[in-house]
Amino acid sequence: MTIDIDKETCIKCGKCVKVCPAYILTQESPKDEIGLRNIQTCIACGHCVAICPTDSVIHSEFPVHKVHTLNRDILPTPDQVMELCRARRSNRAFLSSPVPKEYLHQIVDAAHLAPTASNGQEVSFTLVTNPELLKQIAEITINTFEATVKKITNPFINPFINLIVPGAKEAVPQLNAVISKHRSGTDAILRGAKAVLLIHTPSTSNFGRQDANLAYQNASLMAESLGVSQFYTGYVCIAIDMDKKRKLAKLLNIEGTIHAGMALSMPAFKFPKYTDRKELNLTVF
Repeated sequence: MTIDIDKETCIKCGKCVKVCPAYILTQESPKDEIGLRNIQTCIACGHCVAICPTDSVIHSEFPVHKVHTLNRDILPTPDQVMELCRARRSNRAFLSSPVPKEYLHQIVDAAHLAPTASNGQEVSFTLVTNPELLKQIAEITINTFEATVKKITNPFINPFINLIVPGAKEAVPQLNAVISKHRSGTDAILRGAKAVLLIHTPSTSNFGRQDANLAYQNASLMAESLGVSQFYTGYVCIAIDMDKKRKLAKLLNIEGTIHAGMALSMPAFKFPKYTDRKELNLTVF
């Protein structure tokens, strides 16, 4: 990685110095030349390149074709963003039609733009639309729940299970309810969704779960803006955490750890109203 400053075009405004999170760019006094130090600590966030009004920051990670001008005139207003947040619901009433491919790509692109810790950008995505694989995702989830319930209720393990896994006994009724519903012929896991987006990172990632769920939220809001229904695949994620054999990851050739999942389909109907949430719990110091 290399960074340089074009001294012919630089106007010494100092903006690049102020936005650099790694303190790589320096300026002793206003209007002094921009200096560089400890370039090896650069996290390649691109702040310096994006802020420079004269394109004077030359960064090897961001050649000209990777730098784009924002059109701030088309950004949504705060009211529009708030209305989008109000409109987003975990709608599980789906049509039988597939989600258009271009919508799925836009959803993944939005997820990919989410921030990551230290700009690690270690988040990867697996999009599943194959009906047989979708069935297998649900089946692996249910099989994992059944195996877990069997362990928890084992008379030799049961007396000690809450010491090993706090709250395990209390989870049994809910797991049994999901198993029973699914085995009766109702898709209690994916609700007939036509696509599932799984979000994963290398197992060595220190902030993998946080990064993946930031990506999820970007994807969720983009889906809502496109009129695509979605919900968090909580049961699938719970089963992934339970399954030490990594059956789902192996099925889909996923290296690393799956942290989040989104079920997607076109909605059978749209909600014309929104309801208030519980009172805001906010502490200000």
